[in-house]
Amino acid sequence: MATTARTTKAGGSVAAQDAQREPRSPRRPSPWPRIGGIALLFLGAIAFLFPFYYMVVGALQKEPDTDLSGALPHVSSWTLTNFTEINDAINLPRTLLNSGIFTGGVILATLIGGLLAGYALAQLEFGGRGVVFSALLLTLIVPFMLLMIPLYVMIVRWYGLSDSYLGMIVPFAINPAAVFIFRQFFKQIPASLFESARVDGGSELSLLLRVAVPLARPAILTAVVITFIGPWNEFLWPFLVTKQQSMQPLAVALGNYMNNVAARAANPFGAMLAGAVVLAVPAVLLTLFFQRYFTQSNLGSGVKG
Repeated sequence: MATTARTTKAGGSVAAQDAQREPRSPRRPSPWPRIGGIALLFLGAIAFLFPFYYMVVGALQKEPDTDLSGALPHVSSWTLTNFTEINDAINLPRTLLNSGIFTGGVILATLIGGLLAGYALAQLEFGGRGVVFSALLLTLIVPFMLLMIPLYVMIVRWYGLSDSYLGMIVPFAINPAAVFIFRQFFKQIPASLFESARVDGGSELSLLLRVAVPLARPAILTAVVITFIGPWNEFLWPFLVTKQQSMQPLAVALGNYMNNVAARAANPFGAMLAGAVVLAVPAVLLTLFFQRYFTQSNLGSGVKG
């Protein structure tokens, strides 16, 4: 029996040692931090989207309802009358056309100037390049309000560009943020691409158009989106340089409607929100459409082989 006891004891100790040698299963992380993070993101999304939702709902209501219950109206109370009223008051197609020409001109000038300046600051060697780039960064912190009075004197009194698309476009023709985006993007392009093109006898302009621009589609799309928001929503400068109603962009026309016409409207609250919906929809659609291109880069296709 003593031998059996020793054997059992020895077997038990060996089993205990084997159990100690077995690796412990990793502890599963708690799901609550992830659930909490998702819940916070969901609440943040609701808080961000609610103003847009309330704007659309208010634009479709027959009568103004500023109570909290107005955020959940019955479908039977919806109407498009507010859009008809705002169109009769400010001529939506004309003001949208003015906004489109103003914004399109600014984007075109920004892309041309930004591509040229960004390429020069990134790939060309010339004296004072660092000073020019530093001055460019400094212009980003200068508020537009500080330059508005001298710009108004130059554009309206010196050049006589009041009530014209050119007078609205010129102050926004060069966007320092777009120049910075293009400069940073062109700095990432391998220099061997440009050197091989120079060996073949290509000029700097041909290098920009044939090598740099095809690779810069993500930067171009980003510059288009960040440039679009500014002139499309701009109110103060077009308000200063346009006195004729037929030349006013949508943002200016809505401001004049709120000050001069809204008090006589049957549902001024709904009409103003209808105009705000028309103003916001193009910017939202453009952002959603181009969002997937922001992080894409075609550099890899340019250096293969």
